[in-house]
Amino acid sequence: MTTLVVVKKAGQAVIATDALITFGDTRLSSRYEANSKIFKVDTPTGRSYIGMAGTVAHFPVLRKAMETLPKAQLKFGSKDEVFDTFHKLHPVLKDAFFLQTKEDDNDPYESSQFSVLIANASGIYGLYSYREIFEFKEFWGIGSGRSFALGAMHASWGKAKTAREVALAGVTAGCEFDKNSAGPVELFTIKLKK
Repeated sequence: MTTLVVVKKAGQAVIATDALITFGDTRLSSRYEANSKIFKVDTPTGRSYIGMAGTVAHFPVLRKAMETLPKAQLKFGSKDEVFDTFHKLHPVLKDAFFLQTKEDDNDPYESSQFSVLIANASGIYGLYSYREIFEFKEFWGIGSGRSFALGAMHASWGKAKTAREVALAGVTAGCEFDKNSAGPVELFTIKLKK
């Protein structure tokens, strides 16, 4: 589990996360492994930063699955582009990486089994397991520490001058109160297009 946040404020987008990996009751801190939960994807329209919450297996699988698509098909500049990209990735995840798509007997669609946050020059986005896409206006968080992060970001929003300040408040709160989140904080800042 994790605390992962995205923030859009003062002409910038920020994505930030904690660095703790957990396996049941075992904690793998950044002391023992470089636990980066965010990766960058360079596309024809610019760089996007992508972070995930869920099983550790998702991180290398999603990175490798994205490498199989032609660069021209990796688009993250709007809700529709994010949807289209992950719609193209879903069969790759199933066929080449053996994704188990069933969560529940009453699933309305095949699940991708992960939650994703994306930050780039066009904004901040969230993707959930049935490919539900959200474009956030201010901030959002996912992972086991999300409740703490959302509360801290909400409380700091009016006082903070930058997206970075809001994101740090969120992830720091997650690290303080969520048993599955711990520092150091990893953070990336992107200048928003006007």
